[in-house]
Amino acid sequence: MYFASDNAGPAHPTVLEALSRANEGYMPGYGADPLTAQVVAKIRDVFEAPDAAVYLVGTGTAANALALSVLGQPWQTVFCAEAAHVDEDECGAPEFFTGGAKLTWVDAPQGKIRPDALASALDKAGKRGVHGVQPGPLTLTQATESGTVYTLAELAELTAMARARGLPVHLDGARFANALEHLGCTPAEMTWKAGIHAVSFGGTKNGLLGVEAVIFFDPAHAWEFELRRKRGAHLFSKHRYLAAQMQAYLEGDLWRDLARRANGSARDLADRLHHVPGVEICFPVETNAVFARWPRAWHRHLLNAGAQYYLWDGTLDGGPEEALLMARLVCDWSLPPEAVTAFAAQFPT
Repeated sequence: MYFASDNAGPAHPTVLEALSRANEGYMPGYGADPLTAQVVAKIRDVFEAPDAAVYLVGTGTAANALALSVLGQPWQTVFCAEAAHVDEDECGAPEFFTGGAKLTWVDAPQGKIRPDALASALDKAGKRGVHGVQPGPLTLTQATESGTVYTLAELAELTAMARARGLPVHLDGARFANALEHLGCTPAEMTWKAGIHAVSFGGTKNGLLGVEAVIFFDPAHAWEFELRRKRGAHLFSKHRYLAAQMQAYLEGDLWRDLARRANGSARDLADRLHHVPGVEICFPVETNAVFARWPRAWHRHLLNAGAQYYLWDGTLDGGPEEALLMARLVCDWSLPPEAVTAFAAQFPT
């Protein structure tokens, strides 16, 4: 009954086999190997972007922070959703790699930035002239930290607002595949066709050991990113092991299949919880995460029974037993159906 994070799940066996094959013999380092060239070509094909600059890094934090450092300047602010991952969970990495750029929260109910709130934030930035930070990149998380997904129309509206002011837009796609499966669209439709300038294309949460792709749809950013990646200590010497993972991920649309499995498990879990009196589903279940509330006493019982998940608000101690506390339950590609059944069976009937 493990629902704490899709970071904790295993790598797919196909990925491990690909690593074993890549481990044979000698290959040039630092991304000059043939596997990397094949992966770059494949990603360009998947995104229908033949001129895109594509780079691999080992972590999502590196992908987001380095991409934003290219798109923004130290004296600018990066507009992000309130409670965005780049703000709450990356230990100041975006500020560090940009050389000091500020992060500005934008109101985002259910994880999605509101257009009127973005308009207000854009209007305020830069009003103090040289004394204040200047408007900089907009970063959107797809899927959001609440497990919800921007529609293509919502993406286009937000990116149009940024572009009208000459501001680039970055997409944090740590769970890119999960969002794509929900929308049923193409990678191009969810990125550059919707006005996105750069995307962090995640794989670590979806069956890989540790690799993310950074994609700039304007290749003019390529050389600066290469320099920043090297200077930031994120250019791997044995780069072929990153490329091998990504190659296996993309082969036969494995990446979409794994996301489909994870999303399906979350839907199953949400359906079961929906029928439990006293359980409240907090956000639409659109990807592989379920946010739900139930009484503190039930949380204590579930956790004592061996379930693993995060309390998203409140604590087990220090309040009435009947108080409703929110849980975040995340399903990964490998979660067996029996885990969902066993978890749901722990609730009172």
